[in-house]
Amino acid sequence: MITRYGYDVYFTVAGVCVAAIVIAILFVDPRSVRYAVVGSGGLVLLFATNFFRDPDRVIPSGDGIVVSPADGKVIVVKEVDQPEYIGGPSVQISIFMSPLNVHVNRVPITGTVKHLRYVAGEYFAAFADKASEKNEQMIVGMENAHGKVLFKQIAGFVARRIVCELRQDQEVGAGERFGMIKFGSRVDVFVRPSADVSVKIGDVVTAGETILAAYRSP
Repeated sequence: MITRYGYDVYFTVAGVCVAAIVIAILFVDPRSVRYAVVGSGGLVLLFATNFFRDPDRVIPSGDGIVVSPADGKVIVVKEVDQPEYIGGPSVQISIFMSPLNVHVNRVPITGTVKHLRYVAGEYFAAFADKASEKNEQMIVGMENAHGKVLFKQIAGFVARRIVCELRQDQEVGAGERFGMIKFGSRVDVFVRPSADVSVKIGDVVTAGETILAAYRSP
């Protein structure tokens, strides 16, 4: 299944690739050039299909769980001060999304959207520490009876568009789709220090399925 967040790009790319392949087969000579055009068009189409895929996920159940909002690899787990929304000490969990990962983002907790802020910024490589503060990003704060969670969709060196459908005071469930970041990026998640973090640097996580942390019952 192709994500609706990528229909504009995907079907434009697919149309161009299919047209180029058909024209090459029917009209292009010599044969070596024809094969090159067909092969290149096929590879681009394959990449676009892989990038904009949107597989279903099995969402875990449990009180106070924080699920991964993104597919990718954990590159940061550390204690930080997060003055925005969390308002003090927190644990930062950062996930790097390569161009080969699914890029559809999912809500990390069941709760209410209480904070939204878009930041127009730079485009440093997504795995760099400064990307968390300097890059273009969408910042979302949510809460439920167990606690607060802040997460950021952060554009990378290649990415130039963040899609976020969440609205102020919206009630959403953990694992629900809410947007994507196009072409390489990262997501930062911030939880209270009291949360039990269950991932470490180097872990590969799956959006909507992998539990990053869990809050104890209030």
